[in-house]
Amino acid sequence: MATSAGSGVEVRSLEAKKGKGLYAKTHFKKEETILTEAPLVCAQFSWNELYKYEACEFCLRSLETAEEMSRRLTNNPSLVLPHPECCEVDSSVHTCCPHCQVKYCREACRVAAWDRYHRVLCMGASRDDSKHPLAMLQEAWRNIHYPPETASIMLLAKMVAMVRQNPDPSAVLQKFSQFVQTTVNENEQIAHKLLGKEFQTQLELLQGLAREALYHDDVQQWFTPEGFRSIFALIGTNGQGIGSSSISTWVKNCEKLSQGEKEKEEMDKFIDEMYEELDKEAGAFLNCDGSGLFELQSTCNHSCTPNAEINFLHGDHTLTLMALKDIEPDEEICISYLDECSLERSRHSRQNILRENYLFNCSCQLCLEQADEPDETSEEEMSEGDEEDEEEG
Repeated sequence: MATSAGSGVEVRSLEAKKGKGLYAKTHFKKEETILTEAPLVCAQFSWNELYKYEACEFCLRSLETAEEMSRRLTNNPSLVLPHPECCEVDSSVHTCCPHCQVKYCREACRVAAWDRYHRVLCMGASRDDSKHPLAMLQEAWRNIHYPPETASIMLLAKMVAMVRQNPDPSAVLQKFSQFVQTTVNENEQIAHKLLGKEFQTQLELLQGLAREALYHDDVQQWFTPEGFRSIFALIGTNGQGIGSSSISTWVKNCEKLSQGEKEKEEMDKFIDEMYEELDKEAGAFLNCDGSGLFELQSTCNHSCTPNAEINFLHGDHTLTLMALKDIEPDEEICISYLDECSLERSRHSRQNILRENYLFNCSCQLCLEQADEPDETSEEEMSEGDEEDEEEG
């Protein structure tokens, strides 16, 4: 069965996989945009917010200028970036909720947040009160989910608020019901890594705090023990990472400048040295990171040799799906659920990550071709290689 998803793609039910897949309806050339999509809901990671990465509460657009962000992340308050005109942050249009002072990049985002979920979640003058139920929920989440984060408990909070604020709660519930909510894959005997017995106490704590902060009759099924595990698995397995950075936008715009060869060399050197300092001080945490639930992206299946990739080219939560190679009509569009480093690891390592986080064993062409490889993680392979080197020495 196919479901129309736009002029170039369609969602099809896959009986063999008991799921869905995104398929091309037309030819896409390499590097061509397949689709762009805004999320149903998104939220900044709790640790990211705690570490003062200022982002729009609605669309995650960075609220710091590139210079402000680079000064903070390099711990160099005197750093001056050339070509400030390449920074797209316009603080003159920033605004905030008049009740709780949560920040937005523009009035349209503030209104959209208020209309969709923020009326329920607005903490008013209690925003800085650590004993507020929502504050306690986020603190508990941070205590069990240290960086690098892969999900946000505020996704659940916003989902509940969206149901409560909508005149037709069932319509919103229907939207969320399309996402995978399975806590275990019974066929493969796989359970999500955050739902194991070792996390039982923490899950019960989160469930109790979430119930106190968010409970409503329209979503009572989400607050039973099994319902909470299911919704927890939903945000864990379906949440797509989102990254926005005023620095990366500034760099991208600088690269477009019309410059002489010497100027370009000097600019490239400055950017390289700045990134070295950023890496030294901030490591991988360079973006206003968060996660979101995307209707079409969530139907893209994984492949260890994907034909498409996800980018965030607009400086906010807007997702762009781009072709990595030519894609023919009726060909399935697949992305990688793994980052670039993880894709380079052994088949056994890749399978372990996918089983723990996404509850399936990968059967892509690459994994089938490597099926006869030994069941060793990349670390075990490296360890054995080191031992052999020592013996040879």
